[in-house]
Amino acid sequence: MKKIFYALMATLTGLVLLFSYRTSLGATASAEALPDTTPAPASAQRATPSPSASASESPSASASPSPSASASGSSESSGSSSAAAAPATSGLADGTYLGSAADTRFGPVQVQITVSGGTVTDVQVPVYPAANGRDQQINSRAVPILVEETLAAQSADIDMVSGATYTSRGYITSLQSALDEARA
Repeated sequence: MKKIFYALMATLTGLVLLFSYRTSLGATASAEALPDTTPAPASAQRATPSPSASASESPSASASPSPSASASGSSESSGSSSAAAAPATSGLADGTYLGSAADTRFGPVQVQITVSGGTVTDVQVPVYPAANGRDQQINSRAVPILVEETLAAQSADIDMVSGATYTSRGYITSLQSALDEARA
């Protein structure tokens, strides 16, 4: 009888401990997300307006850039701003614009865009984390996807790449600063 009682008490204790255990994943993820979304100072931004010789592409129905959510906001919540933007012209001045470098946990990310005919025609990523083999592996897959999404969306309202969250956040922040420079 005592053995049954001790077994029940051990099981009950184990269940109480199991259900009361709190993981630190939620707190860590939200604490790490805040520094990654803070934009670089305006003094770090550089823009070089220059006419581009590349052929301009005709904008699609979703080509008008949205007034994006602030760079310090959540990138997941920036989807609602694209529905409000409906001007016929993009408002982007032709030239080449270098976004501010966005610091991430694994290194800075910086985006350069080329605008021709009011449309983003080229996207380059001159700075991204590549310090080790893992960074190179992740970003060799993520950067082309982010560039393709940018050319399709013509705005910073793009999906993040799974497995490259930090690079995606830095890319979107730097891209938004380049687009802001192109609108100014």
